[in-house]
Amino acid sequence: MNKILFKWSELKATFWFIPVIIIIASVLLAISLVYVDDLISFSQDGISRFFFVQSSDSARSILSTISGAMIGVAGTVFSVTLVALTLASSQFGPRLIKNFMYVRLNQIVLGSYVSTYLYCLLVLNAVKDGDDYTFIPSISILVAILAAVTNILLLIIFIHQIATSIQADKVISDISAFISKQLETLFPEKMGAEIESDRGIDHASAIAGFSRSISIKSPKSGYLQYVDTETLMEIITKNNALFELYYRPGRHLVKGIEIGLLHTKEDWEKDALERISNQFVFGKTKTSQQDLEYSIKQMVEIAVRALSPGVNDPYTAITCIDNLTATMCYLAQAKFPSKYRFDEESNLRIIADTVNFQGVLDTAFNQIRQFSGGNTAVIIRLMEALITIYGFVEKAKYKKAVIRHAEMVLTIGKETIKEKNDIQDLTNRSKDILQKSS
Repeated sequence: MNKILFKWSELKATFWFIPVIIIIASVLLAISLVYVDDLISFSQDGISRFFFVQSSDSARSILSTISGAMIGVAGTVFSVTLVALTLASSQFGPRLIKNFMYVRLNQIVLGSYVSTYLYCLLVLNAVKDGDDYTFIPSISILVAILAAVTNILLLIIFIHQIATSIQADKVISDISAFISKQLETLFPEKMGAEIESDRGIDHASAIAGFSRSISIKSPKSGYLQYVDTETLMEIITKNNALFELYYRPGRHLVKGIEIGLLHTKEDWEKDALERISNQFVFGKTKTSQQDLEYSIKQMVEIAVRALSPGVNDPYTAITCIDNLTATMCYLAQAKFPSKYRFDEESNLRIIADTVNFQGVLDTAFNQIRQFSGGNTAVIIRLMEALITIYGFVEKAKYKKAVIRHAEMVLTIGKETIKEKNDIQDLTNRSKDILQKSS
């Protein structure tokens, strides 16, 4: 079921799915309303004459005008979207394009204009004007007019959204908000029941009770996007086995590489082994559903591009550092999942490759530090960020990781900053971490 939900989520993120749904709905609406018009007739007297078209020539004129305008604006919307994607790709990195495709408003606007055009064509084809029979779908035409008014309002909203979506602060803010939401979902991530501590678990003893070990190979090359952990745990538990998983979502795997080792007491049928392989979803690109570092790397990419000589925008880099600091402060207090996963009867079933605080900290700050050489403002802000994070960490191993980064930031500052007063300022700030640790 989780695998199906993952596929459904990826499908909704495509740029064509929502527009196609809207287009299908408009076709059904046109057919339904024309049928209703065929059942109901309106007199030319009373208030109805102000709202419903009574002339076939007027009906054709209105529908032709709306359909022509809608397809023209649809082309403009498509062009503006491409320009926005091009700017986003060049300024923030090609991996940010997918974020713009996730924006539901863009999909709705494109689908709305194309579907209105198609709706008007279908209704226009239903208008009949002859000596023996005249049919004017008045309700359908009124709906087309209302749709045109709605699309005008959508165009204004769309232009505003595009103008704000390509601003650096807005892009960073959206990524940060997504990371915050993702943190609440992934920590702790459930793959069976987990224990409070890994202490007391002997890896060798855990697998010693199984007589056979079966290598599970990657069925294809690509990025590991998703692992259906619930179904995987169910299969392993049902067959009284233990599974060592060597990789986590986000890693690129080559077809035939060993992705795990299945420890069992009896031989498995080929179909049963294929069921395990089917719990892994591979794709050509990374996704963020089970890969926290993917979204963090998007933020890092923006910062690194801002620090490049061609852009030279330290303020954008500092904004990225500030948002990454908030993420790491949350993770400093979060309960990271154990790599040992147990079934409901407390039997060890899965040994997984899990994310840890030190690894995420490296992902967040290593590249920014490496590209910040000589940029005094960014280096000092990096030190301030680490001081803030250090104030939230409680575990000794987390503190060591933060201290290690502070030492590296201090080193690159001393090596690349030319002004002595700036170096002294950096050194004084570093004492808030380094002196406490000594």
